[in-house]
Amino acid sequence: MNTFFVHESSYVDEGVCIGEGTKIWHFSHILSGSCIGTNCSFGQNCVVGPHVKIGHSVKVQNNVSIYEGVEIEDDVFLGPSVVFTNVINPRAFISRKNEFKKTLVKKGASIGANATVICGVTIGHYALIGSGAVVSKDVQPHALMVGVPAKQIGWVGISGSTLIFTNEQSEDDYAYYHLVNDALKVVLK
Repeated sequence: MNTFFVHESSYVDEGVCIGEGTKIWHFSHILSGSCIGTNCSFGQNCVVGPHVKIGHSVKVQNNVSIYEGVEIEDDVFLGPSVVFTNVINPRAFISRKNEFKKTLVKKGASIGANATVICGVTIGHYALIGSGAVVSKDVQPHALMVGVPAKQIGWVGISGSTLIFTNEQSEDDYAYYHLVNDALKVVLK
């Protein structure tokens, strides 16, 4: 008996692991070799894999494809129609499967609707990527990124709220934040 849910219109290939409590909704396809953690949610028309690793408690909205080379850690939010790439210079007539670049989305990060993530980058933990942004470079933990190309315009707390600093210090319900030489030091509460 499955401890996860897959809608009857979706396909799960052989050789896939899916954690307890995960839900995969309409018209999605999970390709072989992929591993999805517990308590994840996939909206309709999602594609995962092959050979993709997705952590626990990840929420993937409608129309997201997570290609080979992308790794998603725990507690990540992917908004509707987020786009990942896995090759820098694709050509339909040249196979470049041996050139896939690793993309890593770290714990607690959120990526807004219609954002594009160019392969080979790391998005730091608890970073927030604004809707429609194009991420082409690594993103610092807790960075608030917007635009094309994405640029950092501030910092966000674990709560996802924009941090307002007084004397280089801020806080939310989860932590205290200190700006030190343009980097964020986090002390959990």
